[in-house]
This record gives sequence, structure tokens and C-alpha cells, in this order.
Amino acid sequence: MINNARLSRDLAALGIGPGQVVLMHSSLSRLGHVESGAGTVVAVLRELLGGDGTLTVPTGTSANSDTSPHYRGATAGMSPDEIARYRSAMPAYDPRTTPSTSMGVIAECVRTLPGALRSAHPQTSFAAIGPRAAAITGGHARDCLLGERSPLARLYDAGALILLLGVGYDKCTAFHLAEYRYTSDPPRRGYRAVVDDGQGPRWCEFVDVDVDVSDFEALGADFDGTGAVRRGRVGAAEARLFPLIAAVDYAVDWFATHRRR
Repeated sequence: MINNARLSRDLAALGIGPGQVVLMHSSLSRLGHVESGAGTVVAVLRELLGGDGTLTVPTGTSANSDTSPHYRGATAGMSPDEIARYRSAMPAYDPRTTPSTSMGVIAECVRTLPGALRSAHPQTSFAAIGPRAAAITGGHARDCLLGERSPLARLYDAGALILLLGVGYDKCTAFHLAEYRYTSDPPRRGYRAVVDDGQGPRWCEFVDVDVDVSDFEALGADFDGTGAVRRGRVGAAEARLFPLIAAVDYAVDWFATHRRR
């Protein structure tokens, strides 16, 4: 059983401390058997960060989009009539109530905390709690999944740290910000999602950068060798802590060299 005291020691040894702004990606199951589950992890992190620290998590949704892998998987093998019924029942994104999709139970715990704030994007939202939560989550433009008008750019401005807790670099959303920056003309594509701006559910279409995680693990393996990453064990999980600015700046140069148009 991994208790509060063990998690606190492990996270403090990794480098989590008062006043930090942290973007966390996590897997509860990788931590081992944590006493009281996700709530314990979040409580320990908030205690270590203190009243001046801010904790942020990705709370993306894909069940309300027909341009997502989630939709393609859910409708595979359906007849046209079945697809039509499925689409008519797809929920509109509501930042107050829509559960995240495949972000993990720790992220959901943060999202549902009293006082937590969530950004408005119907597919790539983030939730945060702490004194910088409003600045981080506000102004998330609908046609900017993970770029300059998203919480990732605000986290960059805030000098945030990234905590990978039992997950790999394929989950490191900050690398997406570099996709917007490594070239003046990144590949783009169309997206669709169900939204409700006060007049009932409707489909919203927009064009944005064609985000791609396929090379994030290779990018992360190279970034691991820069000396910017602190590694350790938190419970049973491998964990990494590193500056978001360093990760994004490195990824900009890496993409410029390794990606081909």
C-alpha cells in the first residue's frame, strides 16, 4: 500500500515544491496500490505546491467529435442508419460537466475539484486549480487546439514544469505547442465537434494544425539526454519532471530537423 507520506517523499525528491506551476500527465495504475486512490495523489501534490502553486491537467474530450479516433472506433462496422442515430445522440461539450476522455482518473479528480477551472475548447481542454488557474485556462480559442491561444502557451509564459507520472513522452501535450512553432506553415486540417453556445447543440467546424503524436516517443528519448529532465520513482511508477519551456524549445528544433512536409 502506497500512502500519503510515501507519495509526498517521492514527489518532493523528484523536485515538486511550493509555488510551482505544474502540468501533470499521469496513470494511477502505474503508481501501484495507492491508499484512497486518485484523491490522495492530488491532495499530496496540492500540499507540496502550497497556496501559491497551480496544478494543471489535460481534460480533452473526443466523444463529441466526428473527426477523432474515438468516433472512428465507435462507429466502425455501423450501418448508415446506426451512424445517424449515434451522431444525433452525441453530446455537446460543456466545460462544467463533460467528462474527459482517456485522460485518466487523476486528471478527472482535478477537473472535479471545487474551485477548479476548465478551458473552453470542445476537444482539447485543460483544467487547473490554484492562483494562476484563470490565466491558464482563459481565452482558449476554438480554432486553436494546442497553440498560441491555448493553455499550453500560457503555461509556457508561466515557466511551468511538466510532470510525467507513470506515463511516457507520447502523452506530453506540451510537444504539440512546438508543432505550431517549428514552421511558419504547419500542416493543417479540418475538425468538427458538437458545441452549445446557448442556442442548443450544433456542429462546429474549424481548421487548425494537424497535430500528430506519432514521433513524440522518439523526440522524448532525445530530449531525455539533454540534462533537463529529473527522473525518479513515485510509488511504483517511473516519473519525470522538467521545464516546459525547455521541452517546447527543444521540440521546435527537433521537428524542424526530423519532420518532413
